[in-house]
Amino acid sequence: MSQKQPVYFIPHGGGPWHVMDGNTRFGNWADLRAFLESVQGELPEKPKAILAITAHWDDVGTVTISTAEKPGMYYDYYGFPPHTYEIKYPAPGAPDIAEHVRKVLADAGIPTETDSVRGYDHGTFVPLMVAFPEAEIPVIQMSIRKDLDPAFHIALGRALAPLRDEGILIVGSGLSYHNMRGFGSTEPGHVAQAKAFDGWLKETLETADTAERDKRLAHWWDNPDARACHFPTPEHFLPVMVAAGAGNGEPGHQVFQGIVLEKPYSGYRWG
Repeated sequence: MSQKQPVYFIPHGGGPWHVMDGNTRFGNWADLRAFLESVQGELPEKPKAILAITAHWDDVGTVTISTAEKPGMYYDYYGFPPHTYEIKYPAPGAPDIAEHVRKVLADAGIPTETDSVRGYDHGTFVPLMVAFPEAEIPVIQMSIRKDLDPAFHIALGRALAPLRDEGILIVGSGLSYHNMRGFGSTEPGHVAQAKAFDGWLKETLETADTAERDKRLAHWWDNPDARACHFPTPEHFLPVMVAAGAGNGEPGHQVFQGIVLEKPYSGYRWG
């Protein structure tokens, strides 16, 4: 019998920060490295597989799941040094587990598609290279849906929750603050908005009232600071919804808060 795995929402950081050799042009992510390096030691046992829901796969109308046996690499970032386009993360795929995930979702009334070609994007390989450097645990990469509907993604996570009892670690990968223009701003009003939004997110995810949490998440765009913290599009916030849904009624716990270019960003765990 597998032990029940937790759920994480993890920040994946800015581009290939983990191989930038201290270059802080894109921010200092040392605190994020320390957090990610701690994740494996906090698990009840080695996961059977990792299901990674990435904000960087957001161009599909139907939730899509990688069925590649040996996924390649998808360098979906621009303007970085040449060596960052030679990174390899050779974690195997798991077509059989991917098909099982599809069945679990089908039983919940959620249709899916498959993709046997797409490689690991940096929302997947960057944080997993730091958290699971051995690259031994199979990884199944999953998209979000391009309509970015919060309620749907909460329901998607809830449908995935039973996989935790099978030893599958569910990881939502995005950023709780993602405004590429805003990262460069030290204007006090914007910094205050970033801090206020991070506080709102903590209060929301840590509430024990699941109905209230889901209501707040479903209407998160009404938060007065949301647009300032997620511009021009909110895809990096949707993995929060999936992770919260997969928490299946458990309150989340803020297990990480970092500061980059004066903006707070956070990570959460359920279970």
